[in-house]
Amino acid sequence: MSVVTIFRSRVREGAEAAYGQVADEMSSLARTMEGFIDEKFYLSREGERVTIVRFRDVDSQRAWSQHPLHLAAQQRGRDEFYVWYDISVCDESYSRVFRAAD
Repeated sequence: MSVVTIFRSRVREGAEAAYGQVADEMSSLARTMEGFIDEKFYLSREGERVTIVRFRDVDSQRAWSQHPLHLAAQQRGRDEFYVWYDISVCDESYSRVFRAAD
């Protein structure tokens, strides 16, 4: 099982380019963290962004959330990028994968 972080947000008009650069940097950093499993990003038609990040365990997720570069990006997000955001961190209690045969 894993720890899942769901990050929903809306970016301020005009901040998309700068936000995109920081988001790419944080995504690259997350991928280097011990315990990182995967990350997915979605953008709704209404402009809501959803990032789902999975880590192996709570210690790995906490190390990511408290990484100094991530903390700086979080502050910059509050100061410059976000109209709002919502974060949920959840313990995965069930997982099942289906893949159709080729």
